Amino acid sequence: MDQKPVEKRQRISTLGQIGLQQFAPYLMNRIMGRYNATLREDFRKQGLTIPQVRTLAVLSVTDGVTVNDLSVYTVIEQSTLSRTLDTLEGQGLVRREQGVSDSRFRHVFLTDDGRALFTRAWPAMHDAFEAMFEDVDDTEYAALIAILQKMLKNIRKHDI
Repeated sequence: MDQKPVEKRQRISTLGQIGLQQFAPYLMNRIMGRYNATLREDFRKQGLTIPQVRTLAVLSVTDGVTVNDLSVYTVIEQSTLSRTLDTLEGQGLVRREQGVSDSRFRHVFLTDDGRALFTRAWPAMHDAFEAMFEDVDDTEYAALIAILQKMLKNIRKHDI
């Protein structure tokens, strides 16, 4: 059975015609900006920055990744990530090791102190996450995640 190809949406030429409240990138930026602002004060009390917590969060799930992959996962530019890792390593929260099979690559690991600190930071992150999805049911959430994963696949430049 032949199916017609899905037609592209008619493109609207200007942001003014689309409107900010209908422009998904604007909404996603605003949501993440608000999420980070909500957490910033709590993290500051713990002596942490948003990039540091992002790094600890990723390592809590994917420990031992290369610095390059960590940059992709955390959505932090290499230069900022390097300074972030210097600080975290200086505090004994992460350690960097040369790769066994290829010494050009450095792998980053969470230390026990780093894991403990992230465990203390997680409840605030989870509370902000729960607040963001108040009144969003499981079906809507699953649909959103599927759409976001599809969007990421469409735009990503890395395999991860």
